[in-house]
Amino acid sequence: MPPLLFYLFAALSLGFGLMVVLSRNPVTSALSLAMSFVGLAALFISLDAYFIGTIQILVYAGAVMVLFLFIIMLLDIKEEAEKRSSLGAIVGAILVASVLSVQIATVCSSLSHSKQSVADSALKLQEAGAEMTASGKSLATITKDLAAGELPDTKLMGLTLFSQYAFHLQVIGLLLLVGTVGVVVLSKREKEVAP
Repeated sequence: MPPLLFYLFAALSLGFGLMVVLSRNPVTSALSLAMSFVGLAALFISLDAYFIGTIQILVYAGAVMVLFLFIIMLLDIKEEAEKRSSLGAIVGAILVASVLSVQIATVCSSLSHSKQSVADSALKLQEAGAEMTASGKSLATITKDLAAGELPDTKLMGLTLFSQYAFHLQVIGLLLLVGTVGVVVLSKREKEVAP
């Protein structure tokens, strides 16, 4: 990806990310979040992570954002009135942001992979194939791709997601369902109470 496009998509993600936090209108915040997801998807695609970029658009910018907009419009949230921020809140926010930045920098600098460039990092396809065969999770298509020297990232991610993390995936789906049902119940109760 040309550097100009990288800076464009990075600025798009950061700009709309700031609008999510700074906007007083919840619908504007939700739509800004969707545009931030689009910028992130473009950055993932530029790193040759096509599957993650596609999922970023389909799942996050598509399904999750539609769910957020549905809930916001169902609750009929009005624009928040202008409030002056106190000095303590501003100082606290700056302090928390500084501590978080220091933690992220410390963790990233202590990782062994952070000192290597992407070109120097080997894919270790043979080790991945041997590990899958030893664990008994080997699929014929994955084994064939690994033998051909290709990285079947979509297949490996799907296999890991639906075997090792199947319970976690179901819990997330259940939480989204419970949240949506809760919003519907709350909005119905408010409409019944209102004259």
